[in-house]
Amino acid sequence: MTDNEKEIENDDRSIKSRITGLGQEIIGEIEIIGGVLTGDPNTQAEGEFNVEVGTVREELDETIDNDGPSQNREQ
Repeated sequence: MTDNEKEIENDDRSIKSRITGLGQEIIGEIEIIGGVLTGDPNTQAEGEFNVEVGTVREELDETIDNDGPSQNREQ
């Protein structure tokens, strides 16, 4: 595999990771709203949790992108 092909593959993974984190945040926000509207504290708490997990996923992805590829990670 050429360097260009590896770079394209890494970019695809990065985009997928970001979409996953953003998607989880969106779902969490919807759950929070649903919990507030229905008066269900469990749904609201689950939404807050999903928002936090999505935020952490995005932060981890940014950290990995800034640090470059790991030497220990197999591709």
